[in-house]
Amino acid sequence: MTETPRSKKGHRIVRDSAARERVDEIFRQWQAERPDIDPIPVRIYGLIGRIHIQSTAFIDEVLAPYNLVRGTFDVLTALRRAGAPYSLTPKDLTNHLLLSGAGLNSRINKLEALHYIARLPEPNDRRTIRIQLTAAGEAVINQAIPIVFEAQWDRLRLLEPASQKQLVEELMHFADAIDRANSDLSKCLQTETE
Repeated sequence: MTETPRSKKGHRIVRDSAARERVDEIFRQWQAERPDIDPIPVRIYGLIGRIHIQSTAFIDEVLAPYNLVRGTFDVLTALRRAGAPYSLTPKDLTNHLLLSGAGLNSRINKLEALHYIARLPEPNDRRTIRIQLTAAGEAVINQAIPIVFEAQWDRLRLLEPASQKQLVEELMHFADAIDRANSDLSKCLQTETE
């Protein structure tokens, strides 16, 4: 059994050049075992899942010197994108990041321990707080953003510009279709419970 390669900081390095082959093997197994069911979704969602795993791994690797991972980086980038004074309410953050309150709280706790963010009282509502980048948080995110973008570009440059554009268009179309399907399902479930 081979050992999983690790970075200097001990993070697992994902080198999965066989992602397509693994997904195709699962696809073929379902074709053989259940020929009555079209397994195309296995191929599509399997590839999306593998790409997510691979991209999270290389982003985590480039973020390691900053004591960040993709999840905490996403919080800092949401705050940075908000513009000065780089603050949002927890509710705004959960909406920007599509997270549960519990998932966000864990990330906020980690970032607060690193002194990258601060919890501040909301001036207009004593019941809530604002999450704001500290000077240290602003400095680290300003350093990390170009490094993460360059790592992402390193992978995207493997595709021709026309393929990149087509990929974006197809992913947006698919994301819209999933949103519509989820919205229709929510409406249907709500009607059934009334």
